Amino acid sequence: MQFIDTHTHLYDEQFMEDGPENAVRRAIGAGVTEMILPDIDRGTREAMFELAGKFPENLFPCLGLHPTSVGPGWEEEMEEMEHCSGRKILAIGEIGMDCYWSDEFIREQEAAFEMQIRLACRLGLPVIIHSRNATDLIFKVLDRCRHLSPRGVFHAFSGSIETFGRISGYGDWYIGIGGVLTYKNAGIAETVRKIPLDRIVLETDSPYLTPVPFRGKRNESSYIPLIAEKLAVLKGIPVEEVAALTTENARRLFNI
Repeated sequence: MQFIDTHTHLYDEQFMEDGPENAVRRAIGAGVTEMILPDIDRGTREAMFELAGKFPENLFPCLGLHPTSVGPGWEEEMEEMEHCSGRKILAIGEIGMDCYWSDEFIREQEAAFEMQIRLACRLGLPVIIHSRNATDLIFKVLDRCRHLSPRGVFHAFSGSIETFGRISGYGDWYIGIGGVLTYKNAGIAETVRKIPLDRIVLETDSPYLTPVPFRGKRNESSYIPLIAEKLAVLKGIPVEEVAALTTENARRLFNI
């Protein structure tokens, strides 16, 4: 079986002690042969590109300004990010809005989100959307950009089937499903039963949201098969089918 982790931060400092290269090799050994690296901000961007350069056939960097990195001087962050848009990237992300940690810069988050959607459409790239306590605001921006036909994935999807239906109304969109699916009494499990498999991609969001039985420890891309196995149980289909279709979905979305 072959898998793609569509959202992993293997360049995060949590991997530095034992080496992110080792985490990449473990993932490849587990059948996770390709991994998408979403960007956060200029503080970690070079580490991301450096790691990707060591595994050009396996790691694929993106470019974006994370909503929690939007604050004083965010315009400079955007300018620096756009200066890097000529580098080889597969998506604009991780972008979006986050009202969970703070609403101090919500207007700035909204402006940065829209600018990055428009950039993605100019470049012909998908977007990776981070949405936390901001569903209506996210849709407000998507409404303004609907005529540009943006496409992409809602990372770490935790919404209802009604929210998925609303997302589907915008066109070519997928949802990212990760380790939370394996948690006891996870609400997303019942929602996922109703979502067509051809709209789902797998992700870890490592080093965060570690699946059972490793919950509480650092997450990594080699755990993708655990998420696939849980999804297969919920769908009542072989895990091989989950692997094949979610991998096909990821290839189509990111043009791998």
